[in-house]
Amino acid sequence: MKFWQAITWAETDQLVGIAQFAEELGFHGLMSGDHAVYPESISPIYPYSDSGLPPMQPDDEYPDQTAIFAAMAAVTRTLRFTCGVYVLPLRNPHEVARASATLAVLSDNRFILGVGVGWMKEEFDIYGVDFSKRGKITDESIEVIRKLWNGDMVEHHGDHFDFPRVQLSPAPGEPPPVYIGGASRAALKRTARLGDGYIGAGTAPDDVGPLLRQLHELRAEHGREHEPFEAMLGISDMPSVDLYRRLQDDGLESTVAPPFMYSLGKKQSTLDEKKRVMEHYAENIVRHFPDTPA
Repeated sequence: MKFWQAITWAETDQLVGIAQFAEELGFHGLMSGDHAVYPESISPIYPYSDSGLPPMQPDDEYPDQTAIFAAMAAVTRTLRFTCGVYVLPLRNPHEVARASATLAVLSDNRFILGVGVGWMKEEFDIYGVDFSKRGKITDESIEVIRKLWNGDMVEHHGDHFDFPRVQLSPAPGEPPPVYIGGASRAALKRTARLGDGYIGAGTAPDDVGPLLRQLHELRAEHGREHEPFEAMLGISDMPSVDLYRRLQDDGLESTVAPPFMYSLGKKQSTLDEKKRVMEHYAENIVRHFPDTPA
């Protein structure tokens, strides 16, 4: 079992210290969160709450993903990094391909590109991107990014992106894995067609087995059931060794400890408080799985 620590909303100036301590404790990686902008008011269409309202506020911190991953990679040797998830259709795929390739090179391939289509329409309106086309834009963006990563002269002529022969340098020694997030049927199908892994949010323990089987079946429809694949699921229940052993038996390979805002019960906290949370989780969970990859 691989154990990740969510760092969504953690104070940006604490992230380097969090990364160093997480590596000392044996965590596999850190998962951040992303929004490009956060307007003062939004419609209640958040897909992961009954009210439709998100748990975050406009002043919650969403730092630039490239900057924080590069800073944390510079002070660690084994820790991995991903975003759960990066709102891909808002961004130009050329910029994403270049940033992620550079991160892969500088981190010795410890970066996973975790992407999703987004849910906040206001964010798309501000960026001038058609919210109704975000799924198709995401699909084509992934195609473009993977083309650019191969380091050769490539061209692309699609519905949303069109460019002549270009070359990305430096290209990654190996392409970063692309993990896809989202709870909808469309997100699962996208994962099956295009993803090297899946990022889930707040999965109930009893739903883990059926979800993993569904992903396997969808991937089989595309002839991809034998390719490497990982589902990374945060679990919406109190963590325990028995729980994770049972979920491991159900096929779960990777899970995520909750953001510090949830575990500490307050919006802001010190680095020392966060370290105590991570140390408690490592002592009571991580160290009971000695085969956890370094």
